[in-house]
Amino acid sequence: MFAAPQTAPAAHAGALGGLGEVTLALLLVLGAVFALAWLLKRARVFSSRVGSALDVLAQVPLGQKERAVLVRVGATQILLGVAAGSVNTLYVLPEPLDVSRAPGAGGNEANSPFRALLRSLGK
Repeated sequence: MFAAPQTAPAAHAGALGGLGEVTLALLLVLGAVFALAWLLKRARVFSSRVGSALDVLAQVPLGQKERAVLVRVGATQILLGVAAGSVNTLYVLPEPLDVSRAPGAGGNEANSPFRALLRSLGK
């Protein structure tokens, strides 16, 4: 009648393994979400293009946060200087440059019309 109380069963090792599996699954799902967001950002899937009235034709990095961007607005091409807190018009081209050649398509990018324009402006 008065027997010693039975000891509680020891926690079995599967409980800790289950927690590890859940943590691993959560990390895998979070990693997949971040990887997909990075890929979508790199592919510019969600770009805010409004028809073909405005288009970025070319860009050249000039520093860590500065770059020169060639933009087509209608039939006019404008060279813009883009920095961290400002965008300035550098030059309005009197006649459009032909930048239809894809970068790295076998040609030398150092001789592209955009780079030649930048060199001619002394920038």
